[in-house]
Amino acid sequence: MDAKLRAELATTLAGIRQDGLYKTERKLTTPQSAHVETVQGDVLNFCANNYLGLADHPAVIAAAKQALDEWRFGMASVRFICGTQTLHTRLERRLSEFLGTEDTILFSSCFDANGGVFEVLFDEQDVIISDELNHASLIDGIRLSKARRARYRNAELADLEERLKESAGARRTVVVTDGVFSMDGSYAPLEGICELADEYGALVLVDDSHAVGFVGAHGRGTPELFGVEDEVDIITGTLGKALGGASGGYVSGPREVVDLLRQRARPYLFSNSVAPAVVAGSLAALDIAAGSAEARERLAANAALFRELMDAAGFDLLPGSHPIVPVMFPGEEGARTAAAIADRMLTEGVYVIAFSYPVVPKGRARIRVQLSAAHSEADVRACVRAFTTARHAVVGA
Repeated sequence: MDAKLRAELATTLAGIRQDGLYKTERKLTTPQSAHVETVQGDVLNFCANNYLGLADHPAVIAAAKQALDEWRFGMASVRFICGTQTLHTRLERRLSEFLGTEDTILFSSCFDANGGVFEVLFDEQDVIISDELNHASLIDGIRLSKARRARYRNAELADLEERLKESAGARRTVVVTDGVFSMDGSYAPLEGICELADEYGALVLVDDSHAVGFVGAHGRGTPELFGVEDEVDIITGTLGKALGGASGGYVSGPREVVDLLRQRARPYLFSNSVAPAVVAGSLAALDIAAGSAEARERLAANAALFRELMDAAGFDLLPGSHPIVPVMFPGEEGARTAAAIADRMLTEGVYVIAFSYPVVPKGRARIRVQLSAAHSEADVRACVRAFTTARHAVVGA
């Protein structure tokens, strides 16, 4: 690399640091859990997607170990070339049963699942209507399609209806939304979305990564929560959050959709599938999640307690009930304040992460707290104490 390019990149990085937007990866020296060890010592972990506490569950670990002995380390190629292990097809069937869909296809990540689905199903004859706060993987996947693209304001049904009216005449129209918006912890209004989609003859695709396993009466996600399981056409999701927290994603829906993705989805055709040990661990995690009513109740109680205590302490929270709880630090100096408080909290024994532009809009910096069923009531109270101590140290309030 020549010196001029190095200097240009160094200048860009210096600007990121100066703006208080530089992201530092903290090193963990222990497995993922509610309590983790960092180079700074033992801390409470409030920044993982480990919603049900399954990342270090003994049954998940045991299943992964057994699979490593039985199925070895990896596939060594893509499935249509080297074959597909029956372990993978078992997980696909199990996901379909759990979600109530006809078929499911595994990808190496949900980012890949979202990167593969749109290009295959939609072209220049079609319209894709996307919520403005959808995850980056949905945005990037939609860009790969030649379909006409439209956005509607976050969760605003009236604006969605206008976009649906404008799509009249398209061969296919699909409304695309996160089930839960990961930076806000808010739910998409799926009941209203499905009603409008039915009225205007559109499909509905939901990325339910931050809901599957723990949202809904049986943990089947936002379609179950809103009673629209028979109205959502395509579901994408991840194995890397509530379902064991490892890796892997999927597209689940009509059999013809899944079969066509096996023929044409580029991330599926040109990437190795999920490692066998991860598949086995995910199967165990899925079985645990399906019977985890007590864990789901504990998770909801932890989220409610955290919100109650933080409200009482005078923090600015986005409203909601999901275990993603954004603690807001608005304004021009919000990014610096959020980063400073998160850094100070680590010295208080609590690990959280500050988010700022470009991950969230300018002026809307936040610390995103994520509760887990693995947290105790004492853990939640300790987290709130750390917030108040850090706030006093940083801003004097």
